[in-house]
Amino acid sequence: MTFPEISLPSRPLALKQSSLSLPRGYAISLPIVFLLTGLLFYWQAPNLWRDYQISQNPLVMEDGRLVDGECKVRKGVFTDCDARVAYTYQGKSYESDTHIFFVDAHSGNYETDIVISADNPELATLSLGLDKLENRFISFGVLFGVFAIICLISIVLGVRTSYARSRLTTPALLTPVPVEIATYKESFGRLLVTYADKIADDKTKRTAYSRFAKGQEPIIIGEFDGSPVGLAVRHGNTAYPVLLDAGLERIKMTDEERAAALASIATARETVADEQPSLREPPKKGRFLRVIIGFLAIILVIAGLVLGYWYWYVTAGYTQFMQAGMEINNMLPAPMNEWGCDQLQKRFGDQNAPYGCTASDFKSWK
Repeated sequence: MTFPEISLPSRPLALKQSSLSLPRGYAISLPIVFLLTGLLFYWQAPNLWRDYQISQNPLVMEDGRLVDGECKVRKGVFTDCDARVAYTYQGKSYESDTHIFFVDAHSGNYETDIVISADNPELATLSLGLDKLENRFISFGVLFGVFAIICLISIVLGVRTSYARSRLTTPALLTPVPVEIATYKESFGRLLVTYADKIADDKTKRTAYSRFAKGQEPIIIGEFDGSPVGLAVRHGNTAYPVLLDAGLERIKMTDEERAAALASIATARETVADEQPSLREPPKKGRFLRVIIGFLAIILVIAGLVLGYWYWYVTAGYTQFMQAGMEINNMLPAPMNEWGCDQLQKRFGDQNAPYGCTASDFKSWK
């Protein structure tokens, strides 16, 4: 696309730190990923280390007992086996739990023996675990590596964004650049935008994130490969370009400079689009009325279900002492309550009356 000529003050300018953001949910997802990585290590690493030690000098226990041994296959290939082993070695009894995880397309049962370390008889596992030891190390390495890479990428993103934010308050020359709006979502009045620096001649191909408060939105100057193009600025050597808001409030400059810059942008945009598109959804007429109608419809559906259940209770229920039915019948207006009690009495008149249909003695029918 052809990027229009836009004039900004030629002096160094500072930007608001809030102009750059982290991805939505970053503060929650990062500790969760770290926790999952730690749990994976805690779940598998001790078992792998134990079985590696046993594999150096294994000894099969012919008279050992396998208790509650079970293997579960998930997604067709992920096999997870647990068992409790009991054995006697050199007159001393041992018991321990063993767990192994590996990837296998096997179907059917596994045959296995109890194997201990001849050097350290307290260490015991299954021969299946030793047979699959290389498989287990590879499976663990791949899974742990994936989680570790996600953690590393998250840390790099957080550090790089935090460092870039800290540099924005230091005045530097601003260079206007176009950026592709990758995704955007409006939530509780705020606009969450993900944009990529891959249009400008000196593109970095980095992705950045920005939040716009209620009433604010980015400046859209065109379209590139079907995606909106926003106006951003490079702040000196800062890692990410900063997406500008429509009022240029993110740039710390005088009112006169801001007015001149906005006029320059308006003039430049006339050569690109007839009117400025918006990423925010326009107010929908009748939205409040539709909400009210939807709410009333839900109330009517619930009321219909409750009354339907009540009708079934008084005419076909298997007992007069159904708790929900008694509560509903007791809360209904007197005519409906009386009719319901009459229906119940026709079927259960020779028994005690339920709550809502009792006389003063709380037993007989009213």
